[in-house]
Amino acid sequence: SIISELTPLPRELPHRWSWKQLSGHLLLKGLTAVVALPFYCASLIETVQSEIVRDDASSGLLDCLREGLTRLFAVGAPHSRRLLPLSSLLLPAALHAILRYAIAASVQRVALWLHQRGRKQRADPSNPLDAYFPELAAAWAGSLVADIMLFPLETALHRLGLQGTRTIIDATDGVVAVGSGGSPLVLPVNTQYDGFSECLHAIRRKEGVVGFYRGFGALAAQYALHGALLAAARTLLRLLLLEGRGC
Repeated sequence: SIISELTPLPRELPHRWSWKQLSGHLLLKGLTAVVALPFYCASLIETVQSEIVRDDASSGLLDCLREGLTRLFAVGAPHSRRLLPLSSLLLPAALHAILRYAIAASVQRVALWLHQRGRKQRADPSNPLDAYFPELAAAWAGSLVADIMLFPLETALHRLGLQGTRTIIDATDGVVAVGSGGSPLVLPVNTQYDGFSECLHAIRRKEGVVGFYRGFGALAAQYALHGALLAAARTLLRLLLLEGRGC
């Protein structure tokens, strides 16, 4: 919102847009990702950090902002020499944000068009089922398709953002520490990528295509739960509307 107010870049596209407005709108999405990048990297560390080494006293919102500023100015943080400068992550982060928005918005528009085309009767604006749920379902489908298509890109971004930050993660492959009572094993992030393209090539060379989709089960569970909640809310609202009409 602030960038849109200070620049001529449109925050929303009109119904009939020009290519200049579209390019400015996409540029705004990229700039937003660039501005949020250091804070996104700081919050990413808190997301994947093992509970064994997590300090609950320093994991609040203000600490995330402080760590983001620390990452931005590269001062006061115990990072290793493998830490990549934010300048090497700016273009991939902006590209990911623009592509995700473009794919999600395109799929959402197509889903709404197919829904309206397949309806046998005209939608009733006063009916919440016709007014809200088609857009919610289309937005869900758009985000799902975008996240699936860009999951390899996001995997590389996450690895580059964590590299050199001395982050300790859990061994999610079911490995337990030997001689410690079967306690979960924690592992440091010890990647040695030189940049975004080298990261993509290294993942493909060492891990294959499967390496780009590590952690995909969490994404599937997230959207499955989201879809189940939408379906449950739609069913509940339909029952309430039928009861209201019956009364």
